[in-house]
Amino acid sequence: MSRFPSSQSTSAMAEEPTKVGSAGGGDREGEDEQVVNPWEVTAKDGGKIDYDKLIEKFGCQRLDESFVRRVERLTGRPAHVFLRRGVFFAHRDFNEILDVYERGEKFFLYTGRGPSSEALHLGHLVPFMFTKYLQDAFKVPLVIQLTDDEKCMWKNLTVEESKRLARENAKDIIACGFDITRTFIFSDFSYVGGAFYENMVKVAKCVTFNKVVGIFGFTNEDHIGKISFPPVQDPYFRMTRDVAPRIGYQKPALIESSFFPALQGETGKMSASDPNSAIYVTDSSKDIKNKVNRYAFSGGQDSIENHRKYGANLEVDIPVKYLGFFLEDDAELDHIKKEYGAGRMLTGEIKKRLVEVLSELVERHRKARALVTDEVVDAFMAVRPLPLMFS
Repeated sequence: MSRFPSSQSTSAMAEEPTKVGSAGGGDREGEDEQVVNPWEVTAKDGGKIDYDKLIEKFGCQRLDESFVRRVERLTGRPAHVFLRRGVFFAHRDFNEILDVYERGEKFFLYTGRGPSSEALHLGHLVPFMFTKYLQDAFKVPLVIQLTDDEKCMWKNLTVEESKRLARENAKDIIACGFDITRTFIFSDFSYVGGAFYENMVKVAKCVTFNKVVGIFGFTNEDHIGKISFPPVQDPYFRMTRDVAPRIGYQKPALIESSFFPALQGETGKMSASDPNSAIYVTDSSKDIKNKVNRYAFSGGQDSIENHRKYGANLEVDIPVKYLGFFLEDDAELDHIKKEYGAGRMLTGEIKKRLVEVLSELVERHRKARALVTDEVVDAFMAVRPLPLMFS
């Protein structure tokens, strides 16, 4: 999030608002317990990620109930389910953004997407769904960066394919319902230059080779494009916050989310190479039903008798976790957790409700995306004044 006016704005960035921090080859403390960096997320012995340790390690603060209540008071609307249920659980300087807003000053939102796949899965939608809520609640402008150059270098895609995927992904992002009068979307290949490139050069001069190797773990085998890329884009927010004051800008404030689990469980990984690891926005209702019933890891017991006796383990149950993201009704979610945890509801009932919720979500997104033409994408990506962005 970024403020206006000043030599710099304070941008509230929703991280893809979704990995907490980054640690490369030079940041290996505690690696035997868990690894969280831009390319890998693993916990000790295949266990759960310890978010308290991440908060401590990366210098974040917990988004507690006082923030939820303050956001509701300032915006005059209920907090998003992602906020009140702790999906977005940590921040850096979000309190300063709320102070800015309360004083009647201005800020803007920033988030982004590295376009490397034809379609988004539900985990990709999470930061955009939350960012739309922030834009609607605070009535502020939003900048969305599509790092097609990054994916060209990291995923071995051609320039042409990276640019095509950026536009396809932009359609899914626009389908989330962003306000065109307050939103500017750009791709690096099409936009980098002018003042943007000037800032890139300023950042690059503040980052030594040793530092970038320490942060990202590059080796002698990595091509020079990877080494020079971090100054170009900001998924690496710790480095950004370190450099920003040195070139006359304020540190961006950050809001960070927990990881969205694969269908196979929190120790699994959503991967384009395994389409059954995630629900995609292109999946049909039949696909969703098949994936949930066959692959969604259950915390239920191995027999109905044992399930009635011991109840479900909600800590590992993926259908319950997905409902925690996408079922709007707090009372219904609480009821499901209570009854399922006590063994009075069975796994099949929980999966059936999840299929209904996800099918409705995906169908709603599909209809919205069908209305996003190439002309609409061009309009969102046009360099233009936004005279009504704060109205």
